[in-house]
Amino acid sequence: MTGEGERLAELGKRRGFFLQTAAAYGGVAGFYTYGPQGAALKDNLEAAWRDRYVTREGHMEISAPDVMPEAVFEASGHLETFDDMIVECSGCGASHRADHLVEDHSDSTVADAEALPIPEVETLFSEYDVTCPDCATALTDQPIEDFNLMFETNIGPGSSSPGYLRPETAQGIFVEFPQWAEYARNQLPFGVAQIGTAYRNEISPRKSLIRVREFTQAELEHFIDPEADDPPIERVEDVTVPLYSVEHQQADDGGIQELTVREAVDEGIVADPWIAFYLGLSKGWYERVGVDMDRFRYRQHLPGELSHYAADCWDAESEIDGDWIEITGFAYRGDYDLKKHADHSDEEFTVFKQYDEPITVEQPTVDPNMGYLGPEFGGKAEAIAEELAALAARDPDAFADETVTVEVDGDAYTVPVAETDFAVEDVTESGEHIMPHIVEPSFGVGRLVYTVLAHAYEEDRVDGKKRTYLSLPPEMAPTTVGVFPLMDKDGLGERASDIASDLRGTGLTVTYDDSGAIGRRYRRQDEIGTPFCVTVDYDTVEDDTVTVRERDSTDQKRLRISELPETLTALRDGNRSFVDL
Repeated sequence: MTGEGERLAELGKRRGFFLQTAAAYGGVAGFYTYGPQGAALKDNLEAAWRDRYVTREGHMEISAPDVMPEAVFEASGHLETFDDMIVECSGCGASHRADHLVEDHSDSTVADAEALPIPEVETLFSEYDVTCPDCATALTDQPIEDFNLMFETNIGPGSSSPGYLRPETAQGIFVEFPQWAEYARNQLPFGVAQIGTAYRNEISPRKSLIRVREFTQAELEHFIDPEADDPPIERVEDVTVPLYSVEHQQADDGGIQELTVREAVDEGIVADPWIAFYLGLSKGWYERVGVDMDRFRYRQHLPGELSHYAADCWDAESEIDGDWIEITGFAYRGDYDLKKHADHSDEEFTVFKQYDEPITVEQPTVDPNMGYLGPEFGGKAEAIAEELAALAARDPDAFADETVTVEVDGDAYTVPVAETDFAVEDVTESGEHIMPHIVEPSFGVGRLVYTVLAHAYEEDRVDGKKRTYLSLPPEMAPTTVGVFPLMDKDGLGERASDIASDLRGTGLTVTYDDSGAIGRRYRRQDEIGTPFCVTVDYDTVEDDTVTVRERDSTDQKRLRISELPETLTALRDGNRSFVDL
């Protein structure tokens, strides 16, 4: 950890943003505890996300359990495919993530080793003489293997009911889809959102909050009819987005393209309009919460790094310490998840789509004569009848001759067509069952916390002295206002305490501080990002006014106490500007 990382780790612990869990017992890699400031910042980010992606878009929000039965993850494919590459050092026994070692030893010349197959990574181990970062033992001859990242547990006593801590919150949405569809009155499109904890048994957690074993996700699963539902692209078509496409990543002179959402769709750079819509919608949200747009881009996944479920995927990335960090994934998951759960369960994961007017269609049917099939085929009769029905649905021409042949358990059975009672009937249908496709924006809340802190960190000089402050948007700041008495005597402390209490009563987050010189108190609030400070002085006693100081500029204004609640609320919500007071 260097540069920004070191500064943030020191600030995070000293000022109560985040710290390593269980430090009294030596700490545990990949787990962090949010302190008072960090928890408040995280809550504010989540509230802003909920406002943007749930409330304003009219979606529903749910909260599913962290532990789910094994069958869910068998169906989703996580037990089979949710792997990272692991290598074990023969010298010290430490385990490391192989793709990270390649990237580190190549000085980031190899930027996406995660997308490479194991044989190629083994070749790169030899090319770059990869060694163990703990003891410097050569790792070039050590086997590289897949390691499943799922945390396993048991549900109830014993081991008869295995379960897993969820590696993503999404499966808790998918597995209950039939119920959500009912709540949505089977009307597509609709979205289901969730903010919750996910768990991944990372091989080598690193970079503070960037790669951890327990983290918070904010995910939206937007269910659409791929044949009929178009996004409201006109809402964001003029938004300019910084795109780093596959083509530009693979080109020698490729770079970020600044295009409007409409241009990105029309030129086919973002192939799916739904993904483009969410890229445009989200850009404004990132700006709102304090992501520096000069250190931000949307990067398209290379073919080798696409998830097993994704037809296309773009990552929102922020730059920290010279590295680009994924903070959100925007994926078009198709019908992969619902189809998997439909195949593995007894539920229907479809929505009934009503036609504008009923239609008449020809429908092949069979009603096999079991009085013939039973004596003729014995125990296979029922299976043969089922295969005849399936064949009629998919290939009615197979019944054009006097006999029809079906296959059961690898054996062929020939049945007279007359004994199948094959017919083609006219059937009136009022609609059809369709399996929705899924568009998923998935946000890493911890990485957003880290990004916002890194991008807000500023240093300057005030009155000839160095000052550190967090230039957080007021809406995101853990505390909106600090209230100080100039001195804790002559009734100033009591007056300031009353003001702090009254402001809390209006819903503002307030801290009261009467310790030390006033300049030192300002610095303490600056360092945790408090945007406004109110000072009660001797003029307050005379005219019921106070000094209000703005964090970034350190400018001060004089306001009446009666104006404080409305004014500070408007400043926090962005409805007023400090310079206009």
